[in-house]
Amino acid sequence: MDVTGENGVSERLAQVRGRIAQACRDAGRAEATVQLIAVSKTFDAEHILPVLAAGQRLFGENRVQEAKAKWPSLKARHPDVELHLIGPLQSNKVREALALFDVIHTLDRPSLAEALSREIARLEGRPAPRLLVQVNTGEEPQKAGIAPDAADAFLRACRDEHGLTIDGLMCIPPADEPAAAHFALLGRIAARNGLKTLSMGMSGDFETAIALGATHVRVGSAIFGGR
Repeated sequence: MDVTGENGVSERLAQVRGRIAQACRDAGRAEATVQLIAVSKTFDAEHILPVLAAGQRLFGENRVQEAKAKWPSLKARHPDVELHLIGPLQSNKVREALALFDVIHTLDRPSLAEALSREIARLEGRPAPRLLVQVNTGEEPQKAGIAPDAADAFLRACRDEHGLTIDGLMCIPPADEPAAAHFALLGRIAARNGLKTLSMGMSGDFETAIALGATHVRVGSAIFGGR
């Protein structure tokens, strides 16, 4: 595997970091206010190691079982890695997810809030992952997430009924619509609920997300190549 040439993963990672830096300059933001999550879903350890070697420490995975198969050994060698769950979480996988992930981006329904609350109470002093609520900004029936007009009530329920600390919001805009309106909507919901973390923007639109306040961008193919 070529990791140093023009098409290598290290070069692609450097290019993405450069694009983030430029987007921050264009938006008048400090580069440190935006964190890059390298989305390593479907890629094995052989493909992840060069990205770790290049200094990347935030990674995103879509599935608990896939992460469980490859990340414990990688984290043992790189204990400063921060692992983010960016895919759907089944309630019966919550206990495993709490053991694996540092951040969960996809809290998207009352039953999951209840399951998270119950399992977090069992951690006995271990730190709980940071939690983000996924908002279905496009109200797409096939996509997970809380509807925008239900987000305020859901956030209150997470806090008041389930005792959860919510750090921020996440969205995945519809593929066939301009992303900017969806990022702006997410920012408005976050602002009125006192939330500072915005997980939004992927390989094709993260510069737009940064301009509209993203604190975390989730980039996979621009770093790892096609799946």
